[in-house]
Amino acid sequence: MNRATDGKDDLLEPVTTQSIAAAAHEGQGLIPIAIVVAVAAILGLGFLRLRQPPLVGFILAGVALGPTGFGFISASANVTLLAEMGVVVLLFFIGMELSIKAFVLSLRQALLVAGGQVIAAIAAAGLIALITGATMAEGLILGFVIAMSSTVVAMKMLEDMGELRSETGRIAVGVLIAQDIAVVPMLILVSSLGGEETHFATIAIKMVIAIAILAALLWWFGRHGKLKVPYSEAVEDKVEILALGALAVCFGAAAISGLAGMSPAYGAFLSGIVIGNSTLRSRVIPVIEPIQSVLLVVFFLSIGLLIDLTFIGENFWSVLIAALIVIAAKTVLNIFLLRKTGSSPQIALVAGLSMAQIGEFSFVLAAAGLGAGVLQFDTYKVAIAVTAVSLLVSPLWVSMMHRLENIASEHLLTYRKAFAIAYARELSEVSKRGAALAGARWSLKLRYRAFRLARHHRRRARLENKLEADTPETDLTER
Repeated sequence: MNRATDGKDDLLEPVTTQSIAAAAHEGQGLIPIAIVVAVAAILGLGFLRLRQPPLVGFILAGVALGPTGFGFISASANVTLLAEMGVVVLLFFIGMELSIKAFVLSLRQALLVAGGQVIAAIAAAGLIALITGATMAEGLILGFVIAMSSTVVAMKMLEDMGELRSETGRIAVGVLIAQDIAVVPMLILVSSLGGEETHFATIAIKMVIAIAILAALLWWFGRHGKLKVPYSEAVEDKVEILALGALAVCFGAAAISGLAGMSPAYGAFLSGIVIGNSTLRSRVIPVIEPIQSVLLVVFFLSIGLLIDLTFIGENFWSVLIAALIVIAAKTVLNIFLLRKTGSSPQIALVAGLSMAQIGEFSFVLAAAGLGAGVLQFDTYKVAIAVTAVSLLVSPLWVSMMHRLENIASEHLLTYRKAFAIAYARELSEVSKRGAALAGARWSLKLRYRAFRLARHHRRRARLENKLEADTPETDLTER
């Protein structure tokens, strides 16, 4: 009996030791994850306190902790997969929140603006290819890379500005969805440039199928009511079933779309439309939103991992200037196209600024070009660096331009009022002295008086705002 017990103890002892060692090893493996999450949260909170989008802090966390930073995390396939899942879930979420009637209203404008962006980007990249001596195939891929805007970053910035569910957000989201659909023929064409025969008929067929499916869904849900989900009453209060079921539909549709040669994001978007027009929409959205937020943080971290600090350090000014030129050019182009297609100046400005960066699908297009042997490795590194820096700088660019626009519009309105007052005061005096005296001298005098009036009104407005801010809430209520 004692021998049996002793033998049993001998058998248990090494197992217990191995288990403890394994547990200790697993605990050490959690240290980098804990550091990454803590740094991302601290930097995100810091930029939020600076009144900047927290996504900038997430990207910088990826840069600092990535392979070229402190090396806590590497640009592994697992991180890339999680980032792609974040994009897929984001488009699934967009589809759920999409208003069918509003999207149909902006469809024509979205197609015109997205088409203009692609044509202009290809023309600019082709010109760059001629100047630098690159091949036309490289110029075409770079044009595709530049044309794409980031759905993730644009949506986050519009949400931070409170414009996501306004007309501005509706128009911007329509253009972004049109770009995401355009990724399908772009990827097929880029992959075929590496020596394989280009099948334009296949590209056309897949585009027709994609547009037909989207149009059919929009037509169906535009004419019919909510889709009745089987057993919806039984699962509407089961959070875990709702989450698993929604994610199964999302990734299942994304996988089918990817296997069919289309973008996985396109399939996720279509499945989001289906769930969004079902009886479970109000139950699924609050369940999926936290999952989407976590995956988007991973996406921003993965962008930071792609930024090669060594390469950017060696080519800092070239990469920075190229990123700023791209952002400024896309801003002007976006505003021009939106104005030409019927948007107001304010809507065109905000929507154009939100789409000024280079998008996440540009990484996929650049990788496809490198894999096909079309893009040189140095060109690929430049494209990745410029894309990543544009994503990093874009929120700061939007914040700066939005504030400048507000200041300019406020001052313009003040000067208009001042000119109206000045001209009203001097009109009778000018008429008395005659048209001969109403020349340059009177014009300068009126402008000088308008400037003084405008300055006086601005000072008075600042003083009133300060007094109003210092006045207790009870006093304001009594007034």
